[in-house]
Amino acid sequence: MRVTLNLATRPFADLGPAIKRLRIAIAVLAVLAIALGFGIRALHQKAEQARARERAVDAQIARITQEREGYEALMHRPDNAQLLTEASDLNKLFDVKAFSWTLAMENLETVLPGGVQVSTLEPVRAKDGSITLHLRVDGARDRTVDLVRNLEHSRRFLLPRIVGESSAEIGTGANQRLEPVSASNRFSFDLLADYNPPTQAEAKATRDSKRSAAAASESDEEQPASPQGSGFTERRLRPPYTGPASKPNPAGGAR
Repeated sequence: MRVTLNLATRPFADLGPAIKRLRIAIAVLAVLAIALGFGIRALHQKAEQARARERAVDAQIARITQEREGYEALMHRPDNAQLLTEASDLNKLFDVKAFSWTLAMENLETVLPGGVQVSTLEPVRAKDGSITLHLRVDGARDRTVDLVRNLEHSRRFLLPRIVGESSAEIGTGANQRLEPVSASNRFSFDLLADYNPPTQAEAKATRDSKRSAAAASESDEEQPASPQGSGFTERRLRPPYTGPASKPNPAGGAR
């Protein structure tokens, strides 16, 4: 029988695999730390570039603002005040000329219900260039509500709202006639709506489509449809009636 004796005071422990795994972990952490350092450096450089661009833009804005203030001070001089007034009047005239009444009326006709009449159409241009239309319409209350709904669904008229309402006068003084209040009574309404005019490309496309439609209708009128092409079959006409047919005399008959 063999007996195994361990004469060491402490048991033996093999730490080689644990130390190897620890070294691998340290190497991985070192690589991650190096990559993180490079990433932080790149982000720092990008942030410095962004701050430099921001400072350049701020300097450019300050230079442009200073130039504008200088030009404004130059235009507000007494000798240039009249020129500034004329320029403002010309700009207002250009704004008025730029408004197309034809396009506005065409767009309004697409949303105007029957029984509603537009008595006033006044465009008001704000300082930022936006146009607000002031309309005064006459008609029944229910028809005017339909008009507001149509304006809400239109691309050209935004944020329609009723700002005033008055009953249409039927008579004056002793001839005034009172009627019961109903949805069919005629009223006068003041409407405001932001106008979104079509761009030049949209207006050109609309004109081109109208021209093509007109040309197509003219070509259809110039070329009449043939009976065979339109689904009708040609029918032979009977000869005109010339009276009862005479009986031929037999050859050599009695006289």
